[in-house]
Amino acid sequence: MPLTILSDENVRSVLHSLTRADILDLQQSLADALHYYSTSTENDDLNGCCSSYQPLRTALERKDGQTTLFMPASSNDGLGVKIVTLQTPKTTSKKATDSSTDSGSLPSIDALSLSTQSTTSSSSAAGVPPPSVDSANSTVPRGLLAILDKAGTPRAFINAEEITAFRTALASTMLFKKRHNVHDVTVFGAGKQAYWHIRLALLLRGPEIHHLNIINRSFERAATLMKSLYSSVSEYPNSPELARPKIQILTPSHNEHERLLKSIVRGSSVLFCTTPSCEPLFPASYLTNTEGRKKGRYIAAIGSYKPHMVEIHPEILKQNVAPEHGRHHHKHAATGGAIVVDSVDACLKEAGEIIQAGLSGREVVEIGELIMLKKDAEQRRLETASRRSSASDDSGVGLDTRGVELGEAKKVKGKSREPEDKEDKGMMEWLQRGNVIFKMVGLGLMDVVVGGELVRIADGRGVGVRIDNF
Repeated sequence: MPLTILSDENVRSVLHSLTRADILDLQQSLADALHYYSTSTENDDLNGCCSSYQPLRTALERKDGQTTLFMPASSNDGLGVKIVTLQTPKTTSKKATDSSTDSGSLPSIDALSLSTQSTTSSSSAAGVPPPSVDSANSTVPRGLLAILDKAGTPRAFINAEEITAFRTALASTMLFKKRHNVHDVTVFGAGKQAYWHIRLALLLRGPEIHHLNIINRSFERAATLMKSLYSSVSEYPNSPELARPKIQILTPSHNEHERLLKSIVRGSSVLFCTTPSCEPLFPASYLTNTEGRKKGRYIAAIGSYKPHMVEIHPEILKQNVAPEHGRHHHKHAATGGAIVVDSVDACLKEAGEIIQAGLSGREVVEIGELIMLKKDAEQRRLETASRRSSASDDSGVGLDTRGVELGEAKKVKGKSREPEDKEDKGMMEWLQRGNVIFKMVGLGLMDVVVGGELVRIADGRGVGVRIDNF
């Protein structure tokens, strides 16, 4: 088998050629790996993905402010390691925040302009976004993903810059795919993570998304992101067309920023938070009081990756794990929800939102416990089809024709679950309609699985360089 080398442009070309069907298949491959990660043990036959085979990442922090991460991983198809370097974040000063020269307007995509006229903004406004990463310091991980087969033979070298953002969006849109309401989507940030979250959301549920809001410190960067998104069709000939919802951009320089931020957050059915922020992106009260609890939301917080970094206020997480009560002050103001993570162990050590909210491992659930294996989903669809003649049979309600399906794992780390586990009661309903927060810090397993799939696609399409007898 030859060694495949994929440059950053090769990776971008393959990723932009992916159709909705391709995305669903990639999600299923990743879902299978995460399911095994959360449920398999070393004694299982299919154990290459189990958590005990995933070494902890090693961080090399240098005095020049750069951090290099070494993330080895094992999958059912082979081994791999991702080596990436990031610039240590620096917070932006208040002065820099208030000297923004963004337009701050809320245009549609057809009217996006790069006006440098700034509207009046008070430096003490409560709605101004918190300190985050200095735009002069890139937080894009640069490096390499190396993949080996089961025998340890080098299989591929892949530029890791684009794949990191893509595999993160691939994971966080698994639950998004199953949400009942995705009409109003809001994205915090305008980098690669924001780009791929928006792109996958539009590919998976585009016709159902009516409004797309981008909240970012720089109007120009957000506008550039949207233009790049829709120009990809001409840049990459095989790129599929994307749906065009009504698009709005909000920046701190808007003179009604606080009011608009509150309105947008409360009106959103989906929030994608993709910034390495050191403080919450919006006040907890936006979602914790009665008005904020009138609708269920899906929130994916994937931008913060260290204990001191947070995008979602800890009080919001605390409310999501609060026990339900028999009576509420408002019939639509339900307390509680679900907090889903990629890895309990990793998030308890690295996820600022989880740590600062003081949550324990019993208050969060791994996404691998909640998604079906491909073979189980296909069997469920076959059984549903055979019973469809019965008008009263609703066992197949909510099943899609393909892609990731929800279904609580019968075994977790080798231990059988009780069929009426109190903690799981109503989980499926919450995952589709209730308040769900998905927090991930990233697993090397994700890179190895997704990277392997992209190599397979690239080889089939003749993309990249192949070296025989490496």
